Parts: sequence; C-alpha cells; structure tokens
Amino acid sequence: MTRQLTGSPADTAQAVPAPQRRERWSGRTRRDFFVFLALALPNLALIAVFTYLPLINNMYYSTLDWTLGSTSATVVGFDNYVNFFTSSDAPQVLGTTLIFTVVTVGGSMVLGLLVALALNAKVRGTTFARSAVFAPYVLSGVGVGLVWLFIFDPGYGVLSWLLRGIGQQSPQWINDPQLSLVMVIIVYVWKNLGYCAVVYLAGLQSLPKDVMEAASLDGANGFRRFMSISVPLLSPTTFFLLITTMISSLQAFDLIRIMTPLGNGTSTLIYEAYLQAFGAYNRAGYSAAISVVLFAILLIITVLQLRFVERKVHYS
Repeated sequence: MTRQLTGSPADTAQAVPAPQRRERWSGRTRRDFFVFLALALPNLALIAVFTYLPLINNMYYSTLDWTLGSTSATVVGFDNYVNFFTSSDAPQVLGTTLIFTVVTVGGSMVLGLLVALALNAKVRGTTFARSAVFAPYVLSGVGVGLVWLFIFDPGYGVLSWLLRGIGQQSPQWINDPQLSLVMVIIVYVWKNLGYCAVVYLAGLQSLPKDVMEAASLDGANGFRRFMSISVPLLSPTTFFLLITTMISSLQAFDLIRIMTPLGNGTSTLIYEAYLQAFGAYNRAGYSAAISVVLFAILLIITVLQLRFVERKVHYS
C-alpha cells in the first residue's frame, strides 16, 4: 500500500528547510589569514630578495661576456656554457667535484654513524665526548683550515715532526695536487662528522626498545640487531643526512680557500667559479655560467633523491 503525501507543494517546501549558504570568509578565518600574512610575508620577502632575485640575476649574467668591474658587457647567449663544457679544465673540475662530494659525504656519514654508536653507550663521560665530537662542526672554517695547515705543513708542521721522529719524510701535502685534495677531504670529514654523529645519535635514541629486546630474546647478536633492525629504522635519518651533507659538500668553500688558495688539485665547481670571477681572470659571465651549472646539479640530485631514494626509506 502506497502512502500519499497530503498538503500543497508550498506546504511541503516549507516543511523542508532550505540549505543555508555558508559564509566564505568568517571573522576568525579572515583574522587567521592576516596573521599568516604578517608572519610569512617578511620571510618570503627576504627569501625572494636574497635568494631568488640573485639566482635570476646570475642566470642573466651567465649569458654575458663581462669582465668584473667593467661598466659594459656583451650578450653572448650560451657561449659561456659551451666554453666551459668544451674546455680542457671541465673534466678535471667535474671529476674533482665528484670525488670530493662522494668521499666527504660517505666518510662523514659512515664515521658519524660509528661515532654515534660509541656515544650511545651508557658509560661515564659520554656528555663530554658528545660535546667534543660536535665542537669542530661549529668552529669557523677559516680557523680550522689555518690550524690544519700548520699540522700538514711539510717543513715545520706537527705531522712532519712526528714522521721525522720515526725516520720518515713528510709528503708534500700542499704542493702535490693529488695529496692536496686528500688533505682537504680529511679536514672536511673531520670537521663535519660531528654533525652526522649527533643526528645519528638522536635517531638511535628514538629506536623502539621493545623491538631490540625482542630481537635479543630471539638470539640475535649485536651486529645482527644493528644490520637488520637499526639500519632500516634509521633510513629516514640517513636520507635526511644524505641530502643535507651532499648539498653542503657541493658548496664547500672556506676550507678549500684557506688550505689551497690557488685551487691546486682542489678546484671544485664552486671554487672554480670563485677563481674565474675573483682570481686573475675576472670573467664574471663565465663564472656565473659555472654557478648555474652547479645549481642545476644540485637541483637534479635533490629531485632524484626525493623521487627514487625516498622510496627505500622506512617511516615508522
């Protein structure tokens, strides 16, 4: 049996309340929006003025044949890029950049993880040890470079004195291009492994203890627990350090400038850009092109890491 509605259509319309139109901008929403603008706009303005505007200007300068200090310049398009990639120095500069970045990033992360494991032990003096390990990271790169120059100096350095004590002659760390790169890498890793150690230490202390205890009860030894549990759970920390240390290594300048002012065997991309602009060449446009190449490499590496490496990260 079908039940019929009684009443006129007007009565039915009055019985069903019409949906109320929601106000788009309430007072609280408008107030929150203006608070957001007040807090964000100064930061966005600073980033735009001191980061993006210089980047855009540098891209424009890279298309010029411009001598630093000159009031005139000639537009050459992509000639600076062609000259760089076809020059005899490009393979050496790119190779030095690759070696320096891979060794410093890998060395800092591996040694930092080992140091973090030692600092994570519950023994006396760990607080002082953590401070001592992290201290070089916050020191001035200029000061660190000067101290290590004294250590590596083949004539009167501390290392030379120790080697003479055992009847050995000190290598020419500063004059030999290959050894000068090794010297700078050693100092850079020493200065930055404290950063990796502290970050890894924070990751180790955040690992779930119940999982470790369960693995220990199942008979897994310390090495097995580290490789099968700690390393996978530390993958977010490793991913974070991989990005930050790689960006830092590609932009390393102060130690190279102090320890090898002429870039003898240590001319990475950023230091080659400095030498071309402020050295004997005064080629500002060519230097800007090298800087754009470095920016492109940084951008590609970061995108590839976010696109492919992050897939292997296990977030708990």
